[in-house]
Amino acid sequence: MEPARTNKGQFITIGIVAILASVIFAGCGGNAGGGLLGPVDETPQAGSVVAEANQDLITIRKLYQENENKREDIKKAMAANDSVTAKKLADEVVDLINQGSASARDAIEKIQRAEAMNINDDYRTYLLLKRRSLELEIEAFENYRQAARILRDNFDPKDAAKRERVKAEFATRSDRYREKMEEARDTSSQANEVAKDALRRQQKGQ
Repeated sequence: MEPARTNKGQFITIGIVAILASVIFAGCGGNAGGGLLGPVDETPQAGSVVAEANQDLITIRKLYQENENKREDIKKAMAANDSVTAKKLADEVVDLINQGSASARDAIEKIQRAEAMNINDDYRTYLLLKRRSLELEIEAFENYRQAARILRDNFDPKDAAKRERVKAEFATRSDRYREKMEEARDTSSQANEVAKDALRRQQKGQ
């Protein structure tokens, strides 16, 4: 059930890197322009908006860590056919993911505001990829939320057939969770490569 190649910081796809990236991309030129006859470069303002998004992500990190701590407990409760504990933990997970998803959507809205500003193409691509990574993580956690909801509402240790169906559905959605988290990680890595390439060009004076 554990997501491949993730850690307790996986849900935080933007973080301080995005703030530093605004400094990197500000020196890369591109279409942002500036001066009396051109559009004003809004990269610093975009960086400030992304900094606001980071506050949402701090909240998400806390909720994510709480969720991860409960995942192993859910597995143990299911293995022991402990319906009371399993349902209680599942209900807590549903609530945590609901809270985290709300904060994630707030962060996405702020990233979109930054994308709409007059910034260079590299920074826009970077933010687009980071936003997409966060959207994929929301999809991942929606799968796990549904898995937890099914467990909470249907787990019955006295009905073997029903119990096995619930376990199978839980496993399927947990697999989808892993797959989406992996997609999110890969997309975030692509964004980081965009930032690295921009920094290399800047250092070469391009």
